[in-house]
Amino acid sequence: LIMIKRSSTHIIRNTDQLLGAFFQPIMFLVLFSAVFGGAVSLALPEGVSYLSYLMAGIIVQTVAFGSTTTAIAICNDLQKGIVDRFRSLPMSNLAVLNGHVISDVFRNSISTVVMLLAGLVMGFRSQASFTDWLMIAGILLLFTLAFSWLAAIIGVMAKSVEAVQWLTFILVFPLTFASTAFVPAEGMNTYLKAFAENQPITQVVEAVRALMLGQPIGNYGWPAVGWSLLILVIAVPTATYLFNRKSN
Repeated sequence: LIMIKRSSTHIIRNTDQLLGAFFQPIMFLVLFSAVFGGAVSLALPEGVSYLSYLMAGIIVQTVAFGSTTTAIAICNDLQKGIVDRFRSLPMSNLAVLNGHVISDVFRNSISTVVMLLAGLVMGFRSQASFTDWLMIAGILLLFTLAFSWLAAIIGVMAKSVEAVQWLTFILVFPLTFASTAFVPAEGMNTYLKAFAENQPITQVVEAVRALMLGQPIGNYGWPAVGWSLLILVIAVPTATYLFNRKSN
């Protein structure tokens, strides 16, 4: 709890991070809806606006890129020597990682709420019921935890903050843009379509999108949860092992 409070306080006191949490999702939402809206709307089912289609993709993309915060924070702790001071205290090394991951969930939750409010102002209307929104929150929370732990591995392995930025970009950028976050998979070539339809970002986006639009979640619910759980099962022990090894 102390480490979570510490990491969350860093976010609150860091004006740059707060501005990023508020303005970055709005910027993405406005730009993507304005640039791609006219062309992509032609490929969407009748009665579905591009803004409604886009909302789930932008939220998942923001959460994925927001996991960079976890990697940068962990890398900073290791580079600046604060972990050496923590080692002299009666505490678990895992608490340091948990603090950064949970505070990242807090930051991404702010971004998601801001984005939904901006979407409502722009005309987004959801058909989701209260139960659907609970399911959306659960899927996004699990996905945020999974990607934050994945980013924690990068934060431990990277030798500088600059390296963290390009390593996370290499991980997140292909997964988000080679998915159905912004356009349907039907217009992609055979190989790209096969990749897009069988990777975690697409499963999470499609599950959240279906729930937001009040449509059947189909075959996307369990794969979305399964991918996130699989990433957690691999990333948590890996990040913990690498952190313990590096901090010792």
